Amino acid sequence: MKHISFVHPGIALLKRVIDLVFSIGCLLLTLPLFVVIALMIKFSSQGDIFYCQLRVGKMKAGKVVHFNMIKFRTMVTNAEASSGAVWATSNDNRLTSIGKLLRKVRLDELPQFINVIKGDMSLIGPRPERPEIVIELDKAIPFYSERTYDMTPGITGLAQVNQGYDTCIDDVKAKIAYDFAYSLSLTKLHRWLLMDLKIIFKTILIMVLGRGQ
Repeated sequence: MKHISFVHPGIALLKRVIDLVFSIGCLLLTLPLFVVIALMIKFSSQGDIFYCQLRVGKMKAGKVVHFNMIKFRTMVTNAEASSGAVWATSNDNRLTSIGKLLRKVRLDELPQFINVIKGDMSLIGPRPERPEIVIELDKAIPFYSERTYDMTPGITGLAQVNQGYDTCIDDVKAKIAYDFAYSLSLTKLHRWLLMDLKIIFKTILIMVLGRGQ
């Protein structure tokens, strides 16, 4: 059966062009910042500078794509060795001193521009979750996996700027409504443009005010 996307084809094309242009530009502009952050991480704690974590990507025609999401390392090495996959919390003792700062202003997510260029992620979309957590959430929340149906997960998004990081099931239940609301905006060009502009504005505001976790 031929796959029919609910996303307007013009929006899909324009969204991809914006993703590429913006991500390449940001990577070039922030290269000096990459060096500074890398040195801060290297000299403040033991472990690698970057951290790759398997995440669930776009779902399409019953097929789910997985990819390795790249971040600056913000936690101690082997942070989940004993606990397994769990959500980060405020005042998380697994975070390094530099990691707390990076998360607060969300600079730990800068390397994800590489994921965007590769096509694993978009600038704006539902936040990608870990496979093992998705399995548990699918049992607790009907249609949870469908939040990324035909949508590339994003660095930021409607759910992220309105609610922040997940800490429990109730947070996810509230967030999933935002994800589906964003998917509806992808059917009309003017609605999508307005939605993305609002998300970008709120994302910048969160970074400037240091409201990350």
